[in-house]
Amino acid sequence: MTSQNKNILYSLEDVCRDFKLEKGVVHVLKHLTLQIPEGTWCALVGRSGSGKTTLLQLLGGLDRPTSGAIRYRGDDLAVMSGSKLTQLRRKEFGFVFQSYHLLPELTALENAALPALGWGEDRDAAYARAKELLTSFGLADRLEHRPPELSGGEQQRVAIARALIHNPPVILADEPTGNLDEASAKTVVQIFQKLHQEQGKTIVMVTHDTNIANLAEIKHTL
Repeated sequence: MTSQNKNILYSLEDVCRDFKLEKGVVHVLKHLTLQIPEGTWCALVGRSGSGKTTLLQLLGGLDRPTSGAIRYRGDDLAVMSGSKLTQLRRKEFGFVFQSYHLLPELTALENAALPALGWGEDRDAAYARAKELLTSFGLADRLEHRPPELSGGEQQRVAIARALIHNPPVILADEPTGNLDEASAKTVVQIFQKLHQEQGKTIVMVTHDTNIANLAEIKHTL
């Protein structure tokens, strides 16, 4: 199924995001209109400061636009209540960042399982799911290692497992290979490819890497 005949997952209509600073207002996003079909890989590219990360935060319900509509499955995130946004983030979105944001005192297994435990899910089930994910990412022998004992690529794989612990249909990734060497970046990209091709995940990824952007079915330049 091509992106042209898939259901529209995100529909952005005339979205603006302004930030008020002491010296005035900065217009980060200006009248943005964009559609992202379900099950596609969308790359967000552009110069630094063009609003890529801001847009990703809006898509994940972590921020609200100054004006315009951001519809996810037909519901406008811009006017959704805080509690509904929280539930949506819990069920629908997995976040992966350039900086791994792992807790240094926890093991890889504990870091990956943490969101599920935070939502009160069964401990044994959460750890089993985390172990399954980490093993599938080649980290079966790193489960009890803490972040300082892991390479950057290994830490990012733990972060991806954490994002997938609740099996979200959408992965929102902000420069996930930005801090990695070439070999580690290739491994991480292969994980995203597998998630997209074999599991049908919708991936929205901010990247400066043209090779990664070229893997996407949609490339939007800000």
